[in-house]
Amino acid sequence: MGSVNNVTELIITGLFRDPDVQKVCFVLFLPVYLATVLGNGLIVVTVNISKSLRSPMYFFLSYLSLVEICYSSTVVPKFISDLLAKVKTISFKGCLAQIFFFHFFGVTEILLLTVMAYDRYVAICKPLYYTTIMSRTVCHHLVAGSWVGGFFHSIIQIFITIPLPFCGPNVIDHYFCDLHPLFKLACTDTFVVGVIMFVNSGLFSVFSFLFLVSSYVVILFNLRNHSAEGRRKALSTCASHIMVVVLFFGPAIFLYLRPASTYTEDKLVAVFYTVITPMLNPIIYTLRNAEVKNAVKKLWGKKASSSLE
Repeated sequence: MGSVNNVTELIITGLFRDPDVQKVCFVLFLPVYLATVLGNGLIVVTVNISKSLRSPMYFFLSYLSLVEICYSSTVVPKFISDLLAKVKTISFKGCLAQIFFFHFFGVTEILLLTVMAYDRYVAICKPLYYTTIMSRTVCHHLVAGSWVGGFFHSIIQIFITIPLPFCGPNVIDHYFCDLHPLFKLACTDTFVVGVIMFVNSGLFSVFSFLFLVSSYVVILFNLRNHSAEGRRKALSTCASHIMVVVLFFGPAIFLYLRPASTYTEDKLVAVFYTVITPMLNPIIYTLRNAEVKNAVKKLWGKKASSSLE
């Protein structure tokens, strides 16, 4: 039998119900989103223009920043506009689209972080073979593989959601569409699809996190054989990567490895990885990386001088 679906529009409860609190959130989160787009966009432009940032590490960083913009943009613009709306609604198809792109860009980011860890492993543990292993062709294939992996992960989420019957109610207790709150609206038992989601999202996040942590442990262990200056530079780079990994995976694992709930703290944790973390990434990478900072200064120095001529 085909699924019964009487729901064509969904009502979103939002982060908070108090109108005054929502206005405060609007004032706070709008600059954060603009900073996310501008900060990550600046990295993308700088890496693609600067001749000093041609190594694979910066090639991957530019794509990571691009994905951060897309990832945040699947949720935050509507979230911010809804803060000023009395009734927050989204079509059922729009909800599925948001889930698809949210998970697509999220998993693409996870895979890019894994690729970046592999890049640092080769650079530090196999420096003589680095240029051979991390050739331009290989880098393009790794990035393409990240996008493809994100697509297949996300399409699985949609395939397990579409057959579910939704016959009311139509109120999502969240500020955006995600699998946990949407499954609560299905008028059937969702245990099996919940298990599939647990494996596809929760366990995938955990295993990816453990792989990344193990990779950096191996890298740090191998740094013993490097000079003091080499250790300092490698530690600075790896520290930036590790900070981003922890900021991204911590909240995601917290939410997807525990039973679904409607606690306000769950929504606040979601705010952290959908709104705050994408803004922090460019700050972390630029403040701890002298090459990126110098390239940004040179780029904007040229822009300023050309505008004065």
